[in-house]
Amino acid sequence: MKQVLNGSEIVIECLKEQGVDTVFGYPGGAILNIYDELYKHSGEIHHILTSHEQGASHAADGYARATGKVGVCMATSGPGATNLVTGLATAYMDSIPVVAITANVGVSLLGKDSFQEVDIKGVTMPVTKHNYIVKDVESLADTIREAFVIASSGRKGPVLVDIPKDVTAAKTYFESVTPATVHPVCETIQEKSIKEAIDEIRAAKKPFILLGGGCTLSNASEQVREFVYRVDAPVCDTLMGKGVFSGEDPLYTGMLGMHGTKTSNIGVSKADLLIAIGCRFSDRVYGNAKTFAKNAKIIQIDIDPAEVNKNIMIDTAIIGDVKAVLTILNRRLTQQHHEEWVNEVEEMKGKYPLTYHQENLSGPGVVEKIYEMTKGDAIIATEVGQHQMWAAQYYKYKRPRQLLTSGGLGTMGYGLGAAIGAKAGCPDKVVVNIAGDGCFRMNMNEIATATRSDIPIIEVVINNHVLGMVRQWQNLFYGERYSATTLNDKVDFVKLAEAMGARAKRVTNMKEFEEAFAEAMECKEPYLIDCMIDSDEKVWPMVAPGASISEAFNEEDLLKKQKEEK
Repeated sequence: MKQVLNGSEIVIECLKEQGVDTVFGYPGGAILNIYDELYKHSGEIHHILTSHEQGASHAADGYARATGKVGVCMATSGPGATNLVTGLATAYMDSIPVVAITANVGVSLLGKDSFQEVDIKGVTMPVTKHNYIVKDVESLADTIREAFVIASSGRKGPVLVDIPKDVTAAKTYFESVTPATVHPVCETIQEKSIKEAIDEIRAAKKPFILLGGGCTLSNASEQVREFVYRVDAPVCDTLMGKGVFSGEDPLYTGMLGMHGTKTSNIGVSKADLLIAIGCRFSDRVYGNAKTFAKNAKIIQIDIDPAEVNKNIMIDTAIIGDVKAVLTILNRRLTQQHHEEWVNEVEEMKGKYPLTYHQENLSGPGVVEKIYEMTKGDAIIATEVGQHQMWAAQYYKYKRPRQLLTSGGLGTMGYGLGAAIGAKAGCPDKVVVNIAGDGCFRMNMNEIATATRSDIPIIEVVINNHVLGMVRQWQNLFYGERYSATTLNDKVDFVKLAEAMGARAKRVTNMKEFEEAFAEAMECKEPYLIDCMIDSDEKVWPMVAPGASISEAFNEEDLLKKQKEEK
C-alpha cells in the first residue's frame, strides 16, 4: 500500500525492509531528522551510540563479519562522515558488506563550503564498492535498496549513501517491497576451467590447499571440508581464512606467509599443486613472488577476475562463487589418496612446532589460555600487530566468523569496535578483543560504549609498553634503533577502564590471568585485563621482507645464525 512519507521515514522503513535490527552511529545536526525517526522505531531497530564515528564503522564491520549480515552505521555531515572513512577502508580491503548512511547539508548549500559540508561521496570513492548522494527524495528508497544489494552481492564490500538534510524532510509516495534476492555468481564458471582443475588435481602427488576470506564470505565451510577430504591434502590458510577449516583437524598446518608456520611455508614450497580458494595472494602471504610455490602448478578459485594473475601468476583460474565452484568440483572429483605426502607434512608439524617462552606471562600463553578457557568457541577480535599474529597462531578456530581482524588495511583501533558489533550480533557468544597497548590507545574510548549499552565484551590488553611489531622490525632489521616505539609512560589502563564504568584487573603471571579471565566470563559486564609482558617478546616464525616463504626462521634459527657469524 502506498503512503506519503518523508525522507527520514523512508530511510527507516527501508532498513526494516532489509531486516536490519541494529545500527551503530553518532548523531549531529544534518542527520537529526533521521535520528528523530529512529527514536520512534527504537523497539524495532536497536541503535548503539558509539563514542566516535570510527567506532561505529568498525562495529558495523564486526557485526557483519560475525553474523554474515550487512552491517549498518550512521554519521552526520562533515567530520562525522569523514570519521567513518578508516572503517569503510577496512571493510573495503577485506570485502565486508557494510552500508553507511550519512547526511549532508541541504542541496542548495552543496558546493558552497557550508558549515560541516564535505564531499563525502568524493572522499570515499576509492574505499567503497559504490557510493551515492541522493538529491531527490523520489529516488531515495530505490537507492537504499540498491546499496544493500551491492554490498552483499558478488565480491562484497561497503556502500555509502549520503542524503542532504532537506531530502530527509521532503515527502513522496512510498510502497514497501520484498528485498531483492542476492544470487551467487555462477555464470562466470567455465566448464573448461573445471575440467583443467580436475585433471591437475588427479595428476598431483603433493597437493596443498590454501584457504582465504572468500570461503567465509560465500559460506562455503561445509563444501571446503568435503573438498579437502576428497583431495586428501594438507590445508593452510590466510589470516582472513581462519576457521573455514577447523584448526583442530589433523590436516590443518596453520597460517601461510610472513608469520605463518614453517610447516605451511615449507610445505607449500614443496608442493606440486597449490589450490588457492577465495584468496587474493596478499604480499604478506607470498613473500617473494618469484619463488612462491615454485614447484607447483596453481589453481585459483575466486569471485573476482581482477585478482587472477595480479600478484602471482597461476595456471588455472575458476571465476565464481566459492561455494558454487566447490559444489561442482565435489560432485565430479573422485576420491584422491595422498597418504605418503600427508604423512610427510605431518612429520613436518612435529619437527617445526610453534614454540614460545613459558617461564613468564606471554602473548602466546595468554592466547592459548583464552582458547582453553573458552573451549575454542569464542569470537575473537583483534587489533593489529604482534598480538594479532599470536591470536592467529595460538587460538584454534573451529568455525568461520570466529576471528574478526583487519587483514588488508591493518587498522590499529579496529578490534574494540568490532568486538562490540560482534557481541551485539551474537549475544550468546563470549566475545574477546585481544589488543596491544599501542592499539588500545587508538580507540579505547569505545570501552564507554560497551558500558553505556551494557555490552559485556572482554578486552585483553597484551601490554609490552612498546609498539611491539614495529619494535620487532627495528630489532631485527634496523640495528636496534627504537625510534618512537617506546610507550613506557604513566598511563594506567585499569584506572581508565574503571573510570569508563568497566571492571578491570592488571595481571603479571598466568595464575592471575586465569583468575581474571574466569571472573570476566562470569560477571557479564565489560571487563579489561591488562597483561604485563616483556617488551622484547617476538612473533615467531618470521619471513624477512623480500625473502622466500621457505626461508621462514624462528628464534632458534636466528640464534644459530648469529653464533655462526661470530
